[in-house]
Amino acid sequence: MSELGGGNCFPRLLLGVNVGLALVEGIVAFIALFQLLRIHLRNQELGWTRQKVFHLLIGSSNLGYFIYLVLALFAACNGWRCWSNSCGFIFMAFPKILFFAAFLLLLSFWVDLCHQPDDDDDYEGSFIEEALLEKTSHANLANVDSHRKCFPFRLSRIGNRQKIVISVTLLLFIIMMGFAVIIWIGLGDNPIDSEVASRVYLDLSAIAMVLLGAALACYGILLYLKMRKVRAEQPSSEMWKVAGLTIVSVLCFVSSSCVELLTDIPVLYRWRQWPKKDIYTSLLLVLYYFVGSSLPSAVVLWVMRELPPAEASNVQEESRTLAFVADSSVATHNPQRWTTTASMQNQASRASPI
Repeated sequence: MSELGGGNCFPRLLLGVNVGLALVEGIVAFIALFQLLRIHLRNQELGWTRQKVFHLLIGSSNLGYFIYLVLALFAACNGWRCWSNSCGFIFMAFPKILFFAAFLLLLSFWVDLCHQPDDDDDYEGSFIEEALLEKTSHANLANVDSHRKCFPFRLSRIGNRQKIVISVTLLLFIIMMGFAVIIWIGLGDNPIDSEVASRVYLDLSAIAMVLLGAALACYGILLYLKMRKVRAEQPSSEMWKVAGLTIVSVLCFVSSSCVELLTDIPVLYRWRQWPKKDIYTSLLLVLYYFVGSSLPSAVVLWVMRELPPAEASNVQEESRTLAFVADSSVATHNPQRWTTTASMQNQASRASPI
């Protein structure tokens, strides 16, 4: 660390900014992974739920950025040749793909909600109430056998759009490794330019993030408008969650994509000489990493901060009660059961549309 602080290989201001950004990314990663552990310990019988997958993706992405920023400090001072080429590129691109996958998964769930058919004359049975009431496959999840516990991943239980997200994520990893190979080949005596290859990848990544932000904006507005029609006791909190997450995602994705398109901030590992405008570079670093990654990740964690119920044995009973909500003719003839159903509805309406 004495070499880092000496200013010989890293300007002091940029050193402080990088250390600060690394600490922020590490804190967000720790919170996400710690919350994932708490959620998993409360309902291990349910396997990998949407909430767990989001925390895993967010935590892994921020942990990857933390490792990249820390290694970039030492690589710049120790002159790691591999780091300044394909190795640094992989460490830079890997967490970005995980971050992209997390919000692409969020978009897939919003698309499912917006395109689920609903009855315009009776919003009590509409799609968003089913989302808020968690009227999904709880009854089937209650009958977990030993085989399911050993193998929690079942492709048949994954939605079609979520399968597309998995396929796109795997494709992005393949493309990233392909560019890494091209960059490595470009180090030799051949016409391939490694810097041009990395620049092309960054441009494609920035365009993909802008498109993702635009899609989140469109479906976030649609979901917000449909939630206004829902008869729920606390719809406003869920509406503001969707609206806030939409606004933050669009602003953060657009700002970080502009930095990625117009500057060389993402390719710090290739810089042979640090720029002289330390303040300008520091602001761009904060805009790219904090605003573009840490801030939207923190918002997602805040929206999904509520822990699931601890007792998994009540899932089947809750599912039967919630399924009873749609049958209004029977519910009105049994006031006691309607009271139980209403209390369940109030509890489940606190769930996020994510």
